[in-house]
Formats: sequence, structure tokens, C-alpha cells
Amino acid sequence: MLDTGRTSAGRVGDVPRLDHSMDAALLLAALAAKAGDRVDLLAFDRRVRAQVRTRGRGTSVPSIVGAMAPLEAELVESDPAAMAAAVLGGQGRSRRLVVLLTDLNASALEEGLLPMLPALTARHAVMLAAVGDPAVEAMAAERGDARAAYRSAAARRTLADRRRVTAELKRHGVEVVDAPPDTIAPALADAYIAMKAQGRL
Repeated sequence: MLDTGRTSAGRVGDVPRLDHSMDAALLLAALAAKAGDRVDLLAFDRRVRAQVRTRGRGTSVPSIVGAMAPLEAELVESDPAAMAAAVLGGQGRSRRLVVLLTDLNASALEEGLLPMLPALTARHAVMLAAVGDPAVEAMAAERGDARAAYRSAAARRTLADRRRVTAELKRHGVEVVDAPPDTIAPALADAYIAMKAQGRL
């Protein structure tokens, strides 16, 4: 599931967060399809922006590529309750892995997604993957004049909020993958492989 809402428009480096998320989603889809797993796609903010549903095992990766091609982040707040309802209403009774590619924005997750997690984790394994911004890490380490100190304090607060919401997600049974743009795709793939190896899927 790709979050196409406002936070996905934020640029990490010179590229929108959504583009990094799509790269990670495509690698995961190809890997899962090769393993014989069924792979569906849902891109969502306040409504469905793209959807691919497959029948049986495996998937058509070209269909997912085609569905993603026109996607752009929408400057609207995503609706986590509607996202959860779309997942719960469309997956049938079987337990599945639900991978949500979104931002680890503490306020958005705490107000929207966290209250929906019990219903999701009761039926499915849930993984949240987020693209971290190396520039924030660098800013947190800044030293120098008052302006640099202010930027550093703001960045450290952002990172602390990110760690706090990650811990809260994990307490709800969510697997969290938080990695910079150059490693988010392999990190997500590794997390999927680890869950398969542990018999959690």
C-alpha cells in the first residue's frame, strides 16, 4: 500500500518521497512474485489512486509498474481510517502481509494510523516502511552559530519523534523499516525475507 498523500510529496534529496517508496515497492513486488506469493497494490490518500489485484499466486509486475507510472503525491491529508477499511474490506479472510509505505510523521500516525492498528494486526501481519532523510541526520549534528543550533535542535526533535512513534508501532506488533533513500528498497526486501524465514508469513 502506497500512501500518496501530502507527506509523500516531501522531497528527500531531489526526489519526492513517493518515488523512493515506489522503487522499494517494485523491488518487493518482484521478489515476492518470484517467491510465488500473491502481490496486490493499493495507492491511497483520501481515495484510491491506483489498484492492482491478482488472482492466485504470483503477480504481474508489469501491471504494477503500469499502475504506478502516473502516480503523483496529492496535496491532501491521507485518511488512515479509510486506508484500513480498504485493506480489511478487500483481503478476504486469509492472513496476509500488509506493507504500508508512508512517512514516519509522528503527529499524522498518532492521530490517524495508530488507532486503526488493532483491527489490522488482528487479521494481518503489518509492516510500515518509511524513507528517512539523511539531511535531517546531518542537521542534528550541526554545531556553530545560533541559527545552526536552532536547526540542530529542531532536527533532533524530529528524530526523537520518529524514534518514539517507531517504538509505539512496534508495541502494536508492526514491523518497521526506516532507511535512507539509497537503502530503503533492499532494507524492505531483507525484512520480507526475514519474516518468511521466521515463518511469520
